[in-house]
Amino acid sequence: MRKKVILITGANGEVGHGLITHIANANRSGILALDIKELDSSLQPMVKRAIVGDILDNRLLEYLMSEYEISAIYHLAALLSTRAEFTPEAAHKVNVQGTINLLHLAIEQSRWQGNAVKFIFPSSIAVFGVPDLKTKAAIPPVTEDLYNMPITMYGCNKLYCEHLGRYYAAHYRQLAATPEPYGVDFRCLRFPGLISAHTIPSGGTSDFVPEMLHAAAQGKPYASFVRPDAIIPFMVMPDAIKSLLMLSETPRENLSRLIYNVTSFSVSAEAVGQIVKTAFPTTSITYNVDDKRQGIVDSWPAEMDDSRARQDWSWQPDYDQRRSFEEYLIPTLRKHYGHWVI
Repeated sequence: MRKKVILITGANGEVGHGLITHIANANRSGILALDIKELDSSLQPMVKRAIVGDILDNRLLEYLMSEYEISAIYHLAALLSTRAEFTPEAAHKVNVQGTINLLHLAIEQSRWQGNAVKFIFPSSIAVFGVPDLKTKAAIPPVTEDLYNMPITMYGCNKLYCEHLGRYYAAHYRQLAATPEPYGVDFRCLRFPGLISAHTIPSGGTSDFVPEMLHAAAQGKPYASFVRPDAIIPFMVMPDAIKSLLMLSETPRENLSRLIYNVTSFSVSAEAVGQIVKTAFPTTSITYNVDDKRQGIVDSWPAEMDDSRARQDWSWQPDYDQRRSFEEYLIPTLRKHYGHWVI
């Protein structure tokens, strides 16, 4: 008999840690964790099974199909923006072909079960491509359907996968005994930069803020790879997990679209530097601009419009800028690194 599970790919990443913890604590369902590395030991007791494997391995996916009844897929696995620029072909394979493989798995599962399989896909601010800084400074918060001209392979991959999700949701639907057809119930969030107090970032172009925080909390100097005036929207990890779960749990009929922006606050590198120096007075922050990464940040909007998410499923972040730093990030980092300087 197939075992009922929720599948989480990229389970060992920043979002995976938080998602597994919340789902396990809520006893929502058994979790099948998949990652190319062994799952963190702290997460092992929370999952039904942890598998070390590759989403490009078709034999592995066939095994998952035969052994498990998968009600939902949280597809977190990806090759992130900075790393993707160095290996664009590898990024395409992981980010696009890997997503197609999992959409196919969802289709096959839905056919076998006779139910829709939810496919929760975290996309990114990287799908946007604002043409220049003058435009970035002048435009209002950007809605989902504007400036979709990414300048990175990661952004291209994410935007294409959004379209793939739309395609599979619309064209691979089976008639059922109930009035609603079944197939892939694709739901997508466009995240801003994400900041976690628990995991050290790796490979994201928005990582200048979390890198600055983690370095300061360890008493290390930090050289920012972007200018002091670089500004994009951010969200802390508890709100990222909250938004994923809220979107997943919203009745299908309440959703007016498949892809939603979510955001919390926008802040510049300089403003974060001031917050960090106040919290950790001995820290040293300098600016050593990487032109390539700076250009990517400049192409992302300063603010995202998430009014559709607020309207359709009552999205509201718990943490604004003040609460993010004062109540979550700084206290948690102090405790984590044993740094009690005020």
